[in-house]
Amino acid sequence: MARPYGIIAEFDTAAGAIHAAEQVRDQGYRRWDVHTPFPVHGMDAAMGLKNSKVGWFTFGGGVTGFVTGMSMIYFMNSFDYPIVIGGKPLFSPLFAFPVSYELTILLASFGSLFGMLFLNRLPRLHHPLLKNKRFAGASHDRFILVIECDDLKYSETETRKLLEAAGSKHIELVEE
Repeated sequence: MARPYGIIAEFDTAAGAIHAAEQVRDQGYRRWDVHTPFPVHGMDAAMGLKNSKVGWFTFGGGVTGFVTGMSMIYFMNSFDYPIVIGGKPLFSPLFAFPVSYELTILLASFGSLFGMLFLNRLPRLHHPLLKNKRFAGASHDRFILVIECDDLKYSETETRKLLEAAGSKHIELVEE
């Protein structure tokens, strides 16, 4: 027998989905998500989401790129191959800036990409929701709220009652 993944609830409107998200958030659920066919204004607040942590990965990559560029040019000009030309100093930040700038942008973009992949636990080659026929409508005209069975507060009967009280028109258990 297949192991249950979660319970999905379908809503008619974006307002209904926001109302349900607020109720689920207030009940203390942690492992849940809302899928909509278009961005819904106010959904982040209704779900209680905080700012993304991807920016920290971007910042870390950018700082690493800048320090690497400056260090690389300093080492090359001061120790590896020192050439005095016209009495100019062996190292100047102005000379190293183009290389440091490019490495900052390159490593910041890599930090963004790999940080996003890490935080989203990607690549994931299979997701149980994708084989559910009703979930396919989430990209067209349905508003779907999913509560995972791994949530500590999850109880099939209590969760189903909560979603019914929130106004869901269809509730279904999804198996892995």
